[in-house]
Amino acid sequence: MGILNVTPDSFSDGGMYSSTRDAVARGINMVEEGADIIDIGGESTRPGSQRVDATEQKRRILDVIAALSKELPEHILISVDTTLRSVAEAALDAGAGFVNDVTGGTDDEEMISLVAERNVPYCIMHMQGRPGDMQDNPRYDNVGKEVSDFLLQQADKAIAAGVSKKHIVLDPGIGFGKRTEHNLALCNQLNVLTQQGYEVLLGTSRKRFMGEICQAEDPAARMPATCATTALGVQAGVKIFRVHDVWQNRQAADVSYAICNA
Repeated sequence: MGILNVTPDSFSDGGMYSSTRDAVARGINMVEEGADIIDIGGESTRPGSQRVDATEQKRRILDVIAALSKELPEHILISVDTTLRSVAEAALDAGAGFVNDVTGGTDDEEMISLVAERNVPYCIMHMQGRPGDMQDNPRYDNVGKEVSDFLLQQADKAIAAGVSKKHIVLDPGIGFGKRTEHNLALCNQLNVLTQQGYEVLLGTSRKRFMGEICQAEDPAARMPATCATTALGVQAGVKIFRVHDVWQNRQAADVSYAICNA
């Protein structure tokens, strides 16, 4: 899953693809590099970010989605990264086919019913708090259990609302309301989550906890560290990797997969 943020303030690539032309070109480029899904978001969810209303999100993303849907092969999915039903609905109408909700259906309770109605894949992510305050003081007694319990609870809720189980993807939410020790524990326990009967998405790309380990202040310099988590994720059974650096992580995933299946 290649990340395409059409936002001015995302932590790593904010402002880089602010025009529809540049965003579409980047989406096509990521597919050429090996992406199977392009994830398009119009609201930054970096720590400390401010909310963006539905109207502005749609202004940022809909032309890009519509243009990309005409350019990309049919087997390539376009994902919309939003927590709001109205934005997701407009994105699906424009050509998206996957909903990526970083609040797992807790920000807008109408989101799950939309996914059920439209019969599309739905990624449920865990976040403690909200982006504006999630890193203020995150606390857990048992981070693996608490994250897993939330994800499975929301998955059950989605299934009860009519979402197909095969369409549900779980994301532990690395970096979302979690300290470095929490992120490391979750990465270490990915095999527990992948054994719950759902596909799992891992989103570690360029994140700060790896910079703390590697003394890498520049997010772009954390690409090799991201590849390490991708290789480990493949071994744990993760099937989707949300990344900025597509071809590098594709290589890491493909080699890890070949080793695991030798």
